[in-house]
Amino acid sequence: MSDPESGVKPSDAGASGAGSKPGDSSSRRAKRRRKRAQASAIRPPEAVETRKSVGETPDPVAPGKAPDRKKKRRKRSRGASACTPPRAQAETSAAAVKNSQDKPASTKKSGRHRRRLQARPLPQETSPRAHGKPSTDRAETASRADLPRPKPAAPEFPPPDTLYAALDLGTNNCRLLIAQPTRPGQFRVVDAFSRIVRLGEGLGATGRLSEDAMDRAAEALKVCASKLAARKVRRMRLIATEACRAASNGETFLERVARETGLELEVINRETEARLAVSGCASLVGRDARSAVLFDIGGGSSEIAILQISGQRSPRLANHITHWTSLPVGVVTLSERHGGRHVTPDIFAAMVAEVEDMLSRFSAPLASELNGADSGFHMIGTSGTVTTLAGVYLNLPRYDRRQVDGLWMDAADVTAMQDRLVGLDFAGRAANPCIGPDRADLVLAGCAILEAIRRRFPVERMRVADRGLREGLLTEMMADDGAWRRARPRPPFHRI
Repeated sequence: MSDPESGVKPSDAGASGAGSKPGDSSSRRAKRRRKRAQASAIRPPEAVETRKSVGETPDPVAPGKAPDRKKKRRKRSRGASACTPPRAQAETSAAAVKNSQDKPASTKKSGRHRRRLQARPLPQETSPRAHGKPSTDRAETASRADLPRPKPAAPEFPPPDTLYAALDLGTNNCRLLIAQPTRPGQFRVVDAFSRIVRLGEGLGATGRLSEDAMDRAAEALKVCASKLAARKVRRMRLIATEACRAASNGETFLERVARETGLELEVINRETEARLAVSGCASLVGRDARSAVLFDIGGGSSEIAILQISGQRSPRLANHITHWTSLPVGVVTLSERHGGRHVTPDIFAAMVAEVEDMLSRFSAPLASELNGADSGFHMIGTSGTVTTLAGVYLNLPRYDRRQVDGLWMDAADVTAMQDRLVGLDFAGRAANPCIGPDRADLVLAGCAILEAIRRRFPVERMRVADRGLREGLLTEMMADDGAWRRARPRPPFHRI
């Protein structure tokens, strides 16, 4: 075959022949040079310059022979960029980018391809719940953070419509309790107040409430009124006892209280007072007890009730009262008659004898009749006198209700505490942290009343109760309203 340009037949040795020279036209290098020359002659010069500018080498094309299919496809795919000037190529690429942003990508797929895309799972890094891990998509995380989440409403505690209040204005003290019912027969104290006002001071001698005593009581009741106004109380009961019962100007004082504080007090009789004392201490009467003696030593009177439980026990222990009495003597009236600051053993014995004379007229079964073989007969005392004896017995550095309420004391321990207090002078009693100067002149009068009750009903043990009329008021109000029968509503549940 002859060369198309020279017409000379190439050597049979070819490019690798031994006789070929570097400048021989029949060598391989010469053939490549000729093919490049032919390709540059066929293509326009600007295309060659463009290829050189972008660092590409033109594909050699054999003369008279079309390029194969693979080379055609490669040229077709890059021909637009290869044959376009740099400036035109940049404009074209910018326009293509703009069109791709303005127009959404075509979603026209074949049926089989669409099914494959739907069945194909998302990659792990973009799947929101892949293998239990949170999504790493920042946009999705931001959108979730922007969504408003419902906050669980904190339940108001205690609920305002379940609060009960009880106020007891006695001869010596003014006490207030605000509580909420919890378990059957029990309640939780929300707020409390107690102050010694000595409303019955001088009542035994004059038969009237003094101006100073009424002023002290009115100031204490103003504090109670502010506490009651600060809470939404469902029901309240405000009572007054012996001092307002016995005083000739008791009604005038109650009118003044209503005018200055807005509180309307109810004067209760002695039978109601004894019943409330039993209701307040019902939980301290043992379940195995068949009989018990409960007493409340107040400032102007002392109530005693005999309980005999036969058959089924009533939820209201006051229904088991068989005998009761109210002695017209308390720690304030007794100490004023006999002197409370300087009490000798003889004066103490005289006070005991006076109370014993009053008790002799109380028609009640003897202790031997109440104390059966397995009756669990015992005595329950609720008063400041009894709780003071318990604090001294425990040698508390400061009075603590949690250690005193419900404490059992043997008869020998009670006698020892009474003898110890009788042996102290006024300064010694006032220095005791469980007595203090406010009760130093009243505690021995209370011990005299207690000793008279113990002689009338001798028992082996006594239980101390730091509770009384206020607890009885709360218990009866809650029971009447069925507060322990209603199930307390649960706080609302919010799903997030």
